[in-house]
Amino acid sequence: MKWQQVQASPASVYVLVLAPGEEALAEITRFAREQALGASQVTAVGAFARAVVGWFDREAKDYRRIGVDEQCEVLSLLGDIAVGEDGPTAHLHAVLGLSDGTTRGGHLLQGQVWPTLEVIVRDSPAALAKIHRPDVGLALIDPE
Repeated sequence: MKWQQVQASPASVYVLVLAPGEEALAEITRFAREQALGASQVTAVGAFARAVVGWFDREAKDYRRIGVDEQCEVLSLLGDIAVGEDGPTAHLHAVLGLSDGTTRGGHLLQGQVWPTLEVIVRDSPAALAKIHRPDVGLALIDPE
């Protein structure tokens, strides 16, 4: 991954360009932790060689995995970065375009980049914390 800070004030803005074979969620989370980001917005476009998105099953309190075992266009990828139990963590949702024009979408669990993923991260001087909610089964942003 290559990256550049394109704005420093009043809030930092970064451009990340992921390379073929990199795992998108892992790379974005690693970047967030290295930069100590605490309240960021994320958007991206590009493509994956394969991906896994998830649909949250509230009864099971877990994600149903939806595999996309073909090259797909990242039509939309957006989310946030907030501070969880393990530090800054990316929470991303994706809509992926398939070769027949259909789409798959959900919570991005994995995405193997091919040929690129162009990511914009807009940080804020604030910090947001994700707190695990056992009643829901997820860590959610607590704005207080």
